[in-house]
Amino acid sequence: MEQCWQVVDKHDPETVNQFASQLNSTPVLARVLLNRGISDIETARKYFIPKLEHLHDPFLMKGMAEAVERIQKAISRQEKILVYGDYDVDGTTATSLMLLYFQSLDYPIDFYIPDRLREGYGLSRVGMETIRDRGVDLIITVDCGITAVAEVELAQSFGIDVIVCDHHQTGPVLPAAVAILNPKQKDCSYPFKELAGVGVAFKLLQALQQRLGADENALNRLLYLVAIGSSADIVPLTGENRVFVRHGLRNLQAYPNKGIQAMLEITGLSGREIGTGQVVFVIAPRINAVGRLGDAGRAVHLLTTDNDGQARNIATILEAENRTRREIDETTLAQAIAFIEKHGGPGDEPLFVLSRDDWHPGVIGIVASRIVERYFRPTVMIATENGIGRGSARSIPGFDIYAALKQCQDLMVSFGGHKYAAGLTVEVGQIPELRKRLKATAADTLTPEMLSPKISIDSELRFGDIDDTLLDLLRKMAPFGPQNNRPTFFTKGLQVVGSPIIVGKNHLKFRVRQDGKVIDAIGFDLGDKIYRIPSGESDVELAYVVDENDYQGRKTLQLRIKDLR
Repeated sequence: MEQCWQVVDKHDPETVNQFASQLNSTPVLARVLLNRGISDIETARKYFIPKLEHLHDPFLMKGMAEAVERIQKAISRQEKILVYGDYDVDGTTATSLMLLYFQSLDYPIDFYIPDRLREGYGLSRVGMETIRDRGVDLIITVDCGITAVAEVELAQSFGIDVIVCDHHQTGPVLPAAVAILNPKQKDCSYPFKELAGVGVAFKLLQALQQRLGADENALNRLLYLVAIGSSADIVPLTGENRVFVRHGLRNLQAYPNKGIQAMLEITGLSGREIGTGQVVFVIAPRINAVGRLGDAGRAVHLLTTDNDGQARNIATILEAENRTRREIDETTLAQAIAFIEKHGGPGDEPLFVLSRDDWHPGVIGIVASRIVERYFRPTVMIATENGIGRGSARSIPGFDIYAALKQCQDLMVSFGGHKYAAGLTVEVGQIPELRKRLKATAADTLTPEMLSPKISIDSELRFGDIDDTLLDLLRKMAPFGPQNNRPTFFTKGLQVVGSPIIVGKNHLKFRVRQDGKVIDAIGFDLGDKIYRIPSGESDVELAYVVDENDYQGRKTLQLRIKDLR
């Protein structure tokens, strides 16, 4: 789809120059920081140098004192503690974090990850009965549990206490747990609301570590798990999340995890710098694959093993299952696109609700995201079997899919999530009405402008301004992710040098010149736009991020194109 370029730089030159002077930097960097709401030296210092001391007191979170007290009581009584996690990356990293930290306390605990196909998301009756038979005294949920009212009540009837540790939107009624940790719950004064599930789990362990007077280094070196889970869950990389991910990615290489190292060796990334991109596109899909197609407990074993052989074996299984998952993805995506195109494409459709019997419920979330990328429409994908549909929903900026589903909760067996992603269970007979009502809600909310994809551009940039100093400062803005994306620039009046070519599957590659400087440029999956840039053209405009191409250990400047005209 054609993209609208929006330059977000609304700051007058005097303000920009004053801030640049304070920073002892260039106006380009000053504009980029101002666009992110950073307008003073102290905030800029915390942004560029996020420290662990910047983390908030964990006891500011509602329910924290009660949770820690119950865990201390369990330890003193030698009770059996079990962590109940979700099967995605956030859930498995949170589960692994809990297991490894308690291991450092010489207090081993058990874990349970539900079967995606048999039990679905969150706490289940099957899970509670299994845990009862294991003789568990205390359950700590991670990345789930906030809507598990009936399941917590069932656990209590078995004589099992529950601490809920979650980050998803709360329902109208909270579970009657011993303690609930969720910065999004009502009356919680915790300053940062956007923690991932693994982030909330870390805060619980941080509080426990303080009460026990334990070595904080034992917990902090496990921040690589928080970094992986937070990056994979696409939470805003601001505030505490930025601290977690910055330090966690460093710890990933400083304190090598055998499972992750085995995975990086198989994927050819061993020894290379790991950023959020490698986490989101390499590590996370492989951890997710085993939960989507089978037993997610294997991901926990991978992340907690100290055995090289076991790490390699599980990493090999993850690689194979990820290949299988990709094949299923491609088939499902092709079927979804064919259905949409058969019915006229996006057209006036404000939202898609797609369902089919032979879709795999473990991959529909990924495919829904790809449909959103392709058509820029909120999308609900539902895999149906035996009269029941299990769905995944993904959305676009400006449309809260969780709120939309909440208006239709009378039609569903269950649902949960947040404004950009949600899951649901629905009887097949209710799907047509669900489709009708969701589309009506979308039609009332979404304007034609909101249904046009946009590229948010920080500033115009001339090639003469791109130097080693700017590159170094842009690198220090990492980790990149939601609400802290790589700065995007645009440059006009560029001359194409040589002939553009298509490399790989559909990647557009060429060179451009301005101010006497020639720079390589690549547009991933933009091969269809080669017709726009004939050789020698001298009036090309690019929207891009400044990047580096790392080939055989040699790094060269490269523009990663987001759009061109």
